[in-house]
Amino acid sequence: MKYNNMQKFSILITVYDQAAALESNLPALLTQDYEGDYEVIVVDETSTDNTEDVLKLLKDTHPRLYTTFLPKPNRRITRKKLAFNIGVKAAKYEWVILSKIGKDPLAEDVLSSIAGVLDESSPLTLGYYGRKGIRLQAFDDVSDAQAHIRKAERRLRKIRDYHRMSYRFGRYDFIITRKDHVYDVLQYFEQQVPWTTLIGLRLKIFFTNLFG
Repeated sequence: MKYNNMQKFSILITVYDQAAALESNLPALLTQDYEGDYEVIVVDETSTDNTEDVLKLLKDTHPRLYTTFLPKPNRRITRKKLAFNIGVKAAKYEWVILSKIGKDPLAEDVLSSIAGVLDESSPLTLGYYGRKGIRLQAFDDVSDAQAHIRKAERRLRKIRDYHRMSYRFGRYDFIITRKDHVYDVLQYFEQQVPWTTLIGLRLKIFFTNLFG
């Protein structure tokens, strides 16, 4: 397959009380050295810190940035899934990247690296940041990645981030999919996963990534 390094991307990020991470890390995403067009949509999950102020300041100097928010009142149980639903409705490009903000500042060529190796025939690709750059893991069907998504996006108060061997354990940093597949992806978010099922998911992911 011929890859299109001029692909257009809508990057969706949901945040809750992450003003410091936004201030430190979002500018690098908004100033990518990429010849194709892209937009960054941040959905504020009704933060209680100064997230709103930080986003307003960044919008003044970064035209690629678009922001929206969840309406109040809103329970925290399922609002990440709802936030991404709102974000995808605002997205204008076919390819969507579901990402996180709580990472170290990105390299200036991350989008170029993604576009250069993205398999456009795959409906879903998981992305991992590593010391040697990015690593993409493509799936033939969205359902084939459900073990990874259910484990990583299960309903928890806090999910610890591990940098070491993140690929082996399926601790991805972003999801790339077409806009019309996003709702299929989100069905696996914020599920209550029993610990017995979770152990099975961990083992399945580990051996799949070890020998795959």
